[in-house]
Amino acid sequence: MSIDHVAANGIGLAVEGLVERVRAVAPLIAQRSFEAERARQPDDEVIEALKGTGVFKSFVPRDFGGYEIDLDTFVDIGIVVSEACASTGWVTTFYMEHNWALVRFADALQAEIFGRQAFVLAPGGVGPTGIATPVDGGYELSGRWKFGTGIVHADWVLVSAQIDSDDEPMPRTFLLPREAVDVPDTWHVDGMAATGSHDMVIDAVHVPSDHVSLNVPSFAHAGPIGTPSMHRYPIIPFLALTAAIPAVGCARRALALFRERLSQRVLFGTGTIQAEKLPAQIRLAHAHAEVSAAESLLRAEASKIEEFSRTDQLASGGVIAPLRLQIAHVVRNCRNVIRDILEASGASAHYQDHELQRIHRDIHMMSAHTIFDLDAAGEHYGHELLKESAQSSE
Repeated sequence: MSIDHVAANGIGLAVEGLVERVRAVAPLIAQRSFEAERARQPDDEVIEALKGTGVFKSFVPRDFGGYEIDLDTFVDIGIVVSEACASTGWVTTFYMEHNWALVRFADALQAEIFGRQAFVLAPGGVGPTGIATPVDGGYELSGRWKFGTGIVHADWVLVSAQIDSDDEPMPRTFLLPREAVDVPDTWHVDGMAATGSHDMVIDAVHVPSDHVSLNVPSFAHAGPIGTPSMHRYPIIPFLALTAAIPAVGCARRALALFRERLSQRVLFGTGTIQAEKLPAQIRLAHAHAEVSAAESLLRAEASKIEEFSRTDQLASGGVIAPLRLQIAHVVRNCRNVIRDILEASGASAHYQDHELQRIHRDIHMMSAHTIFDLDAAGEHYGHELLKESAQSSE
């Protein structure tokens, strides 16, 4: 194995110092963020630099040379990258989480994949918009999946599909090499443009049986006791956490820009620095409190996910619903504080090349992810609360 290969993949690097290695790449991420948005994809050199930190090994099982980091460290890493560029933060957290997704496949497949490479770079098509027809030795898979975050630099692809059989009521996840997937140029959006999340199209591709996720545990259940706790994270809350971390990074960066701007901006017609005005000081204080509260809530929910993973409970609706709703509130609160900051930052902050304006667009696109649908999340949790009330009154 060459020295260049070792450096490019973070092989041999210990988990100690991981956050610091990622933080060292942050200036490059920030420097390339504007051009990455214009190119509508992550910057090549940035992805290579992140690979060199070993960050994508974060949720690879230790048995295969991975780190199995805790979720507080996951939040630390995602915030560092997202403060520099929200889109790159989004791609980074999902690349990290999709390595974890491989624990839903057979041990032999994990050993095969991670025996060849230290980690995968894989987008995930969560919606089961494909159909898999059973054939000899596996399945013939066809479908189209939107929002292929990470497809630009991918080596593997994860997509969800319904098996065309009455014996398979639940969708399964299929692992394919990147070259088996067509990627039309569809990512023309007003926010999160640098993620390059184009559609993914698969047309009658054969997928071997061992490249299909296991039937159990189902999407709502933790893994069996006796496996590492990382393997037992409930899927929906972990997905919500993965997607919410960049929102906190956005809010923290917007707050830093606002604080800097207040000390520099001269209010029109007054000659007064905005920082000298009482309303500006009040806005800054409230914004700081809101961002701190959002981050604290996100870390608290991450801690709850970890605490649950150390039990032998099933991830019922009563576990999943409140976690998802609280995390959705984190993203909404980040969106609201960024909107308030932009409102107080003057007209020049609306130029398309202004970082704060990009953050504003990114957070609104980010908050549109289906996992953050407050009505749906609230309905699910409200249903669980009423069910608990009915049961306690019996």
